Amino acid sequence: MAEDTSRKRKVRGRKIRGDREQKKRRRARKELARKASRNGNHDEAGTAATSESTGDEGGGHLESPETVAPEPFVETDAVESLRERITGWLAADQPVHLIGPTGCGKTALALSAAAARGRPVVHINGDEAVDTATLVGTYAGGERYEERDEFVSGVSKKTQIVRDRWVDNPLSAAVREGATLVYNEFSRSDPAAHNVLLSVFEEGVLERPGKRGRDRTIDVHPEFRAILTSNDAEYAGVHRQQDALLDRVVGVHVGHYDAETEREIVRTHVDVADTRDDAEPSDSGDPNNDERGALDPEAIGTVVETTRTLREELPFVVGTRAAITAANGIAVFGTQAGAESAQQQTDGGQVSLDDELLADVFTDVLGPKLAGTEIDDVSTLRERITDTL
Repeated sequence: MAEDTSRKRKVRGRKIRGDREQKKRRRARKELARKASRNGNHDEAGTAATSESTGDEGGGHLESPETVAPEPFVETDAVESLRERITGWLAADQPVHLIGPTGCGKTALALSAAAARGRPVVHINGDEAVDTATLVGTYAGGERYEERDEFVSGVSKKTQIVRDRWVDNPLSAAVREGATLVYNEFSRSDPAAHNVLLSVFEEGVLERPGKRGRDRTIDVHPEFRAILTSNDAEYAGVHRQQDALLDRVVGVHVGHYDAETEREIVRTHVDVADTRDDAEPSDSGDPNNDERGALDPEAIGTVVETTRTLREELPFVVGTRAAITAANGIAVFGTQAGAESAQQQTDGGQVSLDDELLADVFTDVLGPKLAGTEIDDVSTLRERITDTL
């Protein structure tokens, strides 16, 4: 009885207020860093954000390690072990290919490993529209110059010169400046677009098709590294890449984390209740959180346990991202249920958690995954979730 009362009481306190303020400060710092990067500031390694030596443009692709480092980021033993494998292979000058199911945290892991190197980072996303020019660069219009010759007194001669303007794209910027390339959803791009990577990984030279003259190639900076991420081969929209390229990378398989890590990941993405008896009311005044409560560790554990059980029972991937989304939904809908019973609706209110609420929330979260599965409709999905609970 005492535990039930503690779980359903008003969840406010100094810890909630502190967590929210820390999140705001982190977001503000990252936004400032992004603005500085867009304005062409120099990165930590001392490389300029534009390629002045060649007149090419492309420095806007470079980001500082502090900007791309994921926040919040959980660092349990399991996560640290995976990241050490990635950074170890990078130190051995090997491109790393992270492979695993959707929602298991591949992108966050890749960005964290890239940030740990302390080098500038170039982050791109793959899709069907990506081709060689998208990666390397292309000519984008022309630049017109006018020269005046007044060598002979009283005679003025004008000459107009039109020069094609080349614009570097992410891969060119990364190899030139020694950045860490994070190529997310790598296998969603057409394999033909990745032919340029063969010479980069093998000979240390980037060929820029379409570029004319002596600048057609770029020598790869010795600090350049690449981290690729892909879903498993059976996912829709995934292309099998050429064996010649896969033979030049090492594959690190990323699965779903252990229960402890998943609980910690969910905890960092939701407001956590201060369950101490001396907790003080929060008066943060944040209008965006008026209808969101906080979850105590027991509720977070229930969400994660439900996610892990459904992962085994349902015919599609139920990732950690689904647990985060469900927890945030419960923080809203559970607060509303608690407020109705208490005749009030306030910031950080009561969170009421039961099987019916869990079934409703997980049905909404997992409903979009039904297409092409053995589950006919949403009502059948809810029945399966209810049976599992």
